This record gives sequence, structure tokens and C-alpha cells, in this order.
Amino acid sequence: MTPLPRRLRALPLRSRLALLVAAAVAVAVAAVAASCWFVTREQLEHQLDDSLTTSNTVDNTYVQNLLNTCAGTAVGQQPDPGSFRVQIIATTGDPCPAPPNRAFPTTGLDISVAGGQRESVLHTVTDTDGKKLRVYTRQIRLDRRPGPDATLAVSVARPMSEVTDPLSTLAWVLVLVAGIGVVGAGAAGLWIARTGLRPVDDLAHAVAHVAETEDLTVRIPAEGEDEIARLSRSFNSMTSSLAISRDRQAQLIADAGHELRTPLTSLRTNIELLVRSDETGRAIPPDDRKALMASVKAQMTELAALIGDLQELSRPDAAQPGPLQVVALHDITRTALRRARLRGPELTITADLAPWYVRAEPAALERAVVNVLDNAVKFSPAGGTVEVVLHRGELTVRDHGPGIPAEDLPHVFDRFWRSPSARQLPGSGLGLSIVARTVQQAGGTITLTPADGGTGTIASVRLPGAPQPPPGV
Repeated sequence: MTPLPRRLRALPLRSRLALLVAAAVAVAVAAVAASCWFVTREQLEHQLDDSLTTSNTVDNTYVQNLLNTCAGTAVGQQPDPGSFRVQIIATTGDPCPAPPNRAFPTTGLDISVAGGQRESVLHTVTDTDGKKLRVYTRQIRLDRRPGPDATLAVSVARPMSEVTDPLSTLAWVLVLVAGIGVVGAGAAGLWIARTGLRPVDDLAHAVAHVAETEDLTVRIPAEGEDEIARLSRSFNSMTSSLAISRDRQAQLIADAGHELRTPLTSLRTNIELLVRSDETGRAIPPDDRKALMASVKAQMTELAALIGDLQELSRPDAAQPGPLQVVALHDITRTALRRARLRGPELTITADLAPWYVRAEPAALERAVVNVLDNAVKFSPAGGTVEVVLHRGELTVRDHGPGIPAEDLPHVFDRFWRSPSARQLPGSGLGLSIVARTVQQAGGTITLTPADGGTGTIASVRLPGAPQPPPGV
């Protein structure tokens, strides 16, 4: 497509549309007007030629009387030829015009008809006053003039102004009508452009309003199924998504601040006790000092874990999975089990892992499995059992802890959400949220359900399988 000229691109969209509509109408009107003019000219010229070739005004009697007039032997008045101009042409080319008209130019074509070389001829000549004439010349034989002089040529002519004058009038009419049509089309195009682009203006004002005020509650009415309506709905959907994203961001900041406040407050209190002890010289009993140091270490560990989870959730590419690879879920689970056994040495962790390959980001998937196992270890009682089974793409982790109340199940994957019974335990409330996001990016699902018997919880992770990679890959 040919790019628009720079000046045209600089105009507002409605002006460009109006100009394009006017140009299209101008081209169409010009084509129709030109066709009409040429068709009319052909019809008028055809009618003029027919009037010349089919005229019955000039017969042998008329020609004989005209010859007598030219010889000065005419008796009575010569018949009026009407709108025709008539003249007789001898073989010498000398014309004998019918009065009161003067003679018009003869050509070699006329002389050839007089000499018998042609039956008739139809042509155009220019009179002495510069006006064009349409001339029809034909042979005529006079019975009263025996011998070679009995064959003459008679020319019948009519002015071409009978064609050109109506054509000139028609041309001016067509130009006037075309001009009115183009101007009207331009005005109509501008009105249509303004009406049709009014939703775009509303959209532009809404975007400017959002940019100036950051008010994401603005909505544009979207009626119909045309492109403008779809654009308006897309804008409304975008502002809704941005509002939700901003609310989530604000909620994340608020929740992070709330979660950080507790360990920071406790850490500050413990550090202040240690500093005061050093400043006042009053030693803290060894057991109490050891407990304080252990508390500081635990709080630092909790802060590090919380900051790591926040970084994981706030990565720019967190919404997009990394490079997907075919990985062995059973191997990743075995690695996670070794870490879980180190964190819960007093627990009995059983595993039944069938081979299963999935397409996922290896590091993110391992972190998700570790979080699921850590959750089971954290809530299992001392000496309890954690059962891990991987069968046909479903990884189930069952603990024998207190379980999750039914009213808490809808919230377990929300960021920073922690059940009342778990708020005294270490953790940030982000682990299961990270697990849910990772599993969804791999095309799977995760559910938490109460275990049979009323104690414990079953975490089920289902991931679609992938072709097993060839050996050595």
C-alpha cells in the first residue's frame, strides 16, 4: 500500500477521512460524468448523421430547380431546404449553393462522388467563418440531362454546433453537479467521520484522564459489535486489569509490610536487650543469652526466606515461565525428599515414585515440590509419617497433622494467607502461592483436600506428561 503524503498524515483523522471520501466521490462522479458526456456526444453525432443521410428534402426535382436557379432560368420560388445547407457539385468541383446560403468548401471526396468514383461520402469541413459543418455528399442522376453531365453530386450540410452547443451545456451542468456532489460528499464525510470517531474521542479523553489522574475506574460505554465497540471493551478490560494489578500490588506491599513488621519488631527487641546488657554491664544469664541468639538467628532466617519469596513473586518475568524442558519429575521429587528428611529428621517419610516426565522449568518445579514437602513436614507432629506417591503424573503428599479446616481451603493459595493455627509457625504464607503459579505455568493443577480419618491433609499435584528424552540427553 502506498504511504500517505506527509502533509495528509499530519491532518486529523476525521479530516483525512473527509478528504478521502471527497476524493473517492470526485473520481466516481468524474468517471460517470465523462461516460455520460461521451455517450451523449456519440448519440448526437449519430442523430445528426442520420438526419443527413435519411433526409427526403433533396430529391431530383429539388436538384433540377436548383440547377435552373444557378443557370438563371428558374421559374417561381426555390423550395426552402429548412435547416439544411444544400449545394450541387459538378465534376469540375464548382459548387452551386441553394439560396439564401452561400457555398461551403468542397473537398476531393465530394469531387470523387461527382465523378462517379464513390456513391456517397460523410465528412466534416470548416466553413469560411470558421464554423464546422457536417456534410453528406451523394450521387444524383438527372433524367432530363442525358450524357455524362447527367451525373452530379449533391451535398447536404448541417452545422456541428447542433452537437457541440448541447455538449457544452451538458459539460457545464455536469461540472456544476459534480462540484456540488464533491462538496456535499466532503461535508457528509466530515460529519460521518465526526460521528463515527466520537467514541475514539471519548477513548482519547479517557486515556488522557487516566494519564493525568491515574483514575482506573473510568469506563467507556461499548455498544454494538463494530471495531469501535471492541476497542472500547478492550480499553475497559485493560483498565480493569490495571486496577486489579494496582490493587494487588498495594495489597502485596501492605501484606509484605505486615509480615515484615513482626520479625523486625521481635529482632529489634532482642538486639536492644543485647545492646543494653553490654551498655549497662548487667550480664544476661547464659541460657537466656543463648535463647536470645537462637531467636535472632531464627528471625533472620525467617526474614531471608520472606525476602526470597517476595523476590520470586516480584520478578519481571514471574508471570511468564522460563525455558521449558523435559524433566524427570521422579528425580526432582527424590532431590526434594532428601532436603525434607534433613528438615524433619524425626519424621518418617515414605516414597513410592513411578517414572514420569513433564515439560517445565526445572528450578521452578523443584522449588514447588520442595515447598509442598516443607509444608507437610512443618505441620506433621513429632514422630509422624509423611507419605509421598507419584503415579501416572499425580504427585500426592499426605501428612498426619491437624489438617486444614473446610472454611480455610479456598484461601490456602492466596498470598500471605495463613490459617490461625499456623500463624505461630515459621513461614511467610507465600509458599503455596508460588507452588500454584509454577504448577499452572507447567499446565497442571494443585489441590489440597482433607485426608480420610479426619487428620492430615493430602496435597495433589497433577502435571501432563511429556515424551521421555532419549538416553544421554
